[in-house]
Amino acid sequence: MTNHDDWTTPIDAPFYPRLPAVYRNVKFQLVLWNAAPGAVAPFLPEPLEPWPEGKCAAGGLEVPFSSSYGAFEEAFLVLACRFRGQPGYYCSHVFHNGPAGIAAGREIYGTPKLYARIAVTRSERAMTTEAALHGTPVLRISSVTDAEVSAADLPALVPSWRLKLIPRADGPGAALKQLIDCGGTTRDQVVHFAGRGGGTVWFGASPTADLTPLAPAGPSEAFYFETSYSEHWGQIVYDFLKPSPS
Repeated sequence: MTNHDDWTTPIDAPFYPRLPAVYRNVKFQLVLWNAAPGAVAPFLPEPLEPWPEGKCAAGGLEVPFSSSYGAFEEAFLVLACRFRGQPGYYCSHVFHNGPAGIAAGREIYGTPKLYARIAVTRSERAMTTEAALHGTPVLRISSVTDAEVSAADLPALVPSWRLKLIPRADGPGAALKQLIDCGGTTRDQVVHFAGRGGGTVWFGASPTADLTPLAPAGPSEAFYFETSYSEHWGQIVYDFLKPSPS
């Protein structure tokens, strides 16, 4: 039996097209809320630290057509944090239902993609995204965004950090460990529509992912937007295995 969580390919022979990747008419749902800072901290790798406010964001996206990776759906979770005093966001989980997208995200950026069952439903400006791991629901994002806004009103969520980690082949430990900023990967973006409203986030627990500590504390704000863009290379901002300059 194939273990979808283990999809990976060598960078010199990937089964996904090389960057830039072009995405058209992507439908995004984004819900923002506050969680307890103490709950956020265990999900962050060093040297990242949580923001005192414990701000978080969860999103779902539906890609009916992509020129690079085909149609797929995805749900993601980002946590507000600081890197050496600089505020930004760390992507802790991405639930994805396409093998090519999983391999590309892991190999290029270190995006923490997990194979999951994703269900996205939309009715006018209401949207719900659900993710389940091994048959167990772990995330549900619901929103109604009936107030139209401009693209400038959308939250930026940058810098957008990922942890790229590749184990050694000849023993324990890491062969590569880098903090990647993907905040500048999105280019040539055109926002076709943007909306704002309210939303809810629900978390569950599976044997491999317990997200229940991140339960919202207080009301949530939601956004919906439809966009086209191209995705390029990220930036290495910290290399854990290289000694710091003296």
